[in-house]
Amino acid sequence: MIGPVEIVTIGFAEGRFDGSILPEIKSLVDAGTIAIVDAVIVRKGEDGDVEIIEVEQLTEDADVTALGDLIDRYDGLLNDEDAETLAEQLPPGAVAAILCFEHTWVVPLRDAIMAAGGELLDTVRVPGPVVQEVLDAVRAEA
Repeated sequence: MIGPVEIVTIGFAEGRFDGSILPEIKSLVDAGTIAIVDAVIVRKGEDGDVEIIEVEQLTEDADVTALGDLIDRYDGLLNDEDAETLAEQLPPGAVAAILCFEHTWVVPLRDAIMAAGGELLDTVRVPGPVVQEVLDAVRAEA
């Protein structure tokens, strides 16, 4: 049984996924914190044309290939419709990486909960900026 899955979208306004984030992603994969199960790169040209690059396909871009090397398995959870929806939000000339990953760190906890007769009912991810807004509002009222 797969653990909780999350989709993370990382935008690059300068129009280039340069691979500089790959060492941090690799450290999360190597530590067993996450397993990347799908990824696509979306490029929006200055003219508005959209290019969708499936990371598992062969590419001449070394950084995209390096990202593909970190993918544990391709579960096919992302599709062109997901990429097109994202592309609508991108400014012309931008690029984004859509990563779908399994929270593998949760699997042993989930198994322990199940062994104890419990059930992992839900997981909720609150983006950091949203948490910061709430904390700022709380502090402002204090």
